[in-house]
Amino acid sequence: MPRSSLIFSNQMSVMANKAYYKERIQKMQKEIDEAGKESKVLKNLDVFVLDNSLRESTVGQLRGHTIENKWKIYKEIKKVGFKDIIVASFSHMTRLGDTFIKQLHDAGEDFTNLWAFTELLESVDKSGVPDTETIPVGLRKMKELGIRNAIIEMDLVYVGINYKKFKVEAINDLLTERLKWIHANLAKDSKVVVNLRDLPDGMIKKPKRVFKVIRHLSSLPLAIRPFGIVTEESGKYFPEQLAAWIRAVRKEMDDCGFKDGHLLVHVHEKWGHVDTTQLSCLANGANGIWASMIIQGASMGAASSTVTLMNLVRLGNKKVLKKYNCTALREAAQEICRVTTGYEPYPLQPIYGERALDMVFGMPTKLGINEFDLAKFFGEEPLMRMTTLASAEMIVTRLKNLFGEDPQFTIERGTRMKEVMLEDLHKNIKEEYMSAAGLAMLFDRSGGHLTEKMAEVLTKEEPTRAHAQVLIAEIRDMWDEWDLRDGQRDDKLEFDAFYNGFLAPYFGCYRCDETKQALKAMDMDEDGTVDWNEFAVYLRWAMRQYPETKTSEDLLSVAFRKGLIPAMQDEVVRKQEGEPMEA
Repeated sequence: MPRSSLIFSNQMSVMANKAYYKERIQKMQKEIDEAGKESKVLKNLDVFVLDNSLRESTVGQLRGHTIENKWKIYKEIKKVGFKDIIVASFSHMTRLGDTFIKQLHDAGEDFTNLWAFTELLESVDKSGVPDTETIPVGLRKMKELGIRNAIIEMDLVYVGINYKKFKVEAINDLLTERLKWIHANLAKDSKVVVNLRDLPDGMIKKPKRVFKVIRHLSSLPLAIRPFGIVTEESGKYFPEQLAAWIRAVRKEMDDCGFKDGHLLVHVHEKWGHVDTTQLSCLANGANGIWASMIIQGASMGAASSTVTLMNLVRLGNKKVLKKYNCTALREAAQEICRVTTGYEPYPLQPIYGERALDMVFGMPTKLGINEFDLAKFFGEEPLMRMTTLASAEMIVTRLKNLFGEDPQFTIERGTRMKEVMLEDLHKNIKEEYMSAAGLAMLFDRSGGHLTEKMAEVLTKEEPTRAHAQVLIAEIRDMWDEWDLRDGQRDDKLEFDAFYNGFLAPYFGCYRCDETKQALKAMDMDEDGTVDWNEFAVYLRWAMRQYPETKTSEDLLSVAFRKGLIPAMQDEVVRKQEGEPMEA
């Protein structure tokens, strides 16, 4: 082939490749844009939460709630700002819930937004025919105890009911009668939701029956029309299936003029789809959830409001931030878990587990630092790092924060303390100045006279020094193993080695931009490596701040969770504040 023909052929090949990849990328981008529509819905959703922490968290647990437990959980719910709260599920037996509700009344609590479960049917006989005459015990107890808002639970494909005898027309008639009874006997302005608890199964087995009931409820006169329709999913279906069913339910409600009707979902765990399913429902027509703040519940548990709401926050949903006290969610969920189970949450539990702090670099991406305080949410304030970059004013502020006001805490003293830090740096001395003990020693070395509180701090620190040296020596041995892998022991680790040796348990992705930014918090002298002395500063700080630390593994955990990760997050925030906000 002539040279000119070969060149032309190559040019055509390059052009064809460009067109090919352009078409592929455009197709992919179109699909991403389509998927992004759901994120936009979630970002703008005014989500309604019907809190079920008092009920769901105890269902299926080996230990029930005491009255004291119930009060503790109730107070945590109130801290978060949830107003609509499920307080009971009644049966013929006198339950702890009855006593708790009476105590709520005696304490003067507002019952306007308190809810309770009731069955639609009191009983079903052996032939599958329901008793439609008797008012269910749940409704009778609600009347007795003054609870006005009802969750009517019913089934549409339950094997124990003979639907040839209890036809859909009879179901709808009974629903109308129950709604009339509630408004006549509980309160004229009662809020009622009907829980079609087997709606997903019904959509597969008897969809026509399901739609007839939804149409009936959505078309009732305003005086008795329910507040909304709710459903739950057992965990066996995929998010895409639930999304399609919820879209269909919402369309039926809207077509009947029930556009202001609430559509709430509750998703159970089974195959790991629980949170995705709940979000998919919210993105496709549901406008709320009925859920506990923790995952504990019947069987393997259920989607928590804590995880769902924080997902909305990370998408930039400002309505959630205005409506609820999201900063209190994590601590409230942790406390409810302790009260319910007697244990701390599972460490890897998203949002409120101990290890949830590890993921702070992935959220929030759509809100500014002034709109949501991530450090406050995770209960870990970033350290005020006392390095040579600290100003004299910062040093004085830190002194006052730790030791109170003192005439010695002047800008001149802060300047001298910074000079001593620089002298240490020139002598290659990497000391820790962040803890109370570390700062007190720096103050003393800078010519200050130890205050009474400083002397007290140093006295307390003395007995732990030997133990601290043992633990730090164990970590140093681990460090040396990685240090020797590059063929020389120079007390320095490349970031790759440091990540693999120490950071991997706390960060899922080393090469992510956020992690790279965060690692700058470790590189104090900005030489592209982590120096042992730089790392040891945080280890010494951790031992001084948490002297009860027992093992080297515990020490690493404390150093990362309480010191390094908040410091790294601070590094990321400062970087983000200097850049335009993501659209």
